[in-house]
Amino acid sequence: MIAVSGADRKAMRAQTPTVRHGSPLPSPCAPLPLLRPAVLILREVTAVDTAALRRQVLRGGRPVPLPGDGDPAFHLGLYDGDVLVGTGNVRREPAPWAPEDPAWRLRGMATAPDRRSQGVGATILEGLTAHCRAEGGGLLWCHARTPAQRFYERAGFVPIGEPWEDPEIGPHVRMWIPL
Repeated sequence: MIAVSGADRKAMRAQTPTVRHGSPLPSPCAPLPLLRPAVLILREVTAVDTAALRRQVLRGGRPVPLPGDGDPAFHLGLYDGDVLVGTGNVRREPAPWAPEDPAWRLRGMATAPDRRSQGVGATILEGLTAHCRAEGGGLLWCHARTPAQRFYERAGFVPIGEPWEDPEIGPHVRMWIPL
């Protein structure tokens, strides 16, 4: 047992913040800001619903046509309230190296810049992968931007072939995952 004098006890109490019901927080503690919990909703959307975000993220905001928008595809959007924070789509398309195998192509993965590294892309990718599996599976492949290669590798994708430079949108690598 440690003996503490009355003066020591008084000094310890002065250094220990206490909060009593209804009393303000003592200094140096400041109230924490109230944070609105994110309510994210993943839902099927159209190419038109996601075009602005995809142009912003994937085409530098340029008003250019988005490849594949005229083709049949399954699009997902992740919303925080009414704000689209991420999107992606898949379509049945054979992999160039395995044209006889059932396959899906992943396109248009885009996350709002202020929402990166918060699980938005992973949530969309999980939803798209689940859709492909439910519709017969096969393999899922994409042309990934090389800065996003680690993101896809964490999801189980592996690169195939050599990276290449797209003159309009930068370096890419082909990646795939069995479903």
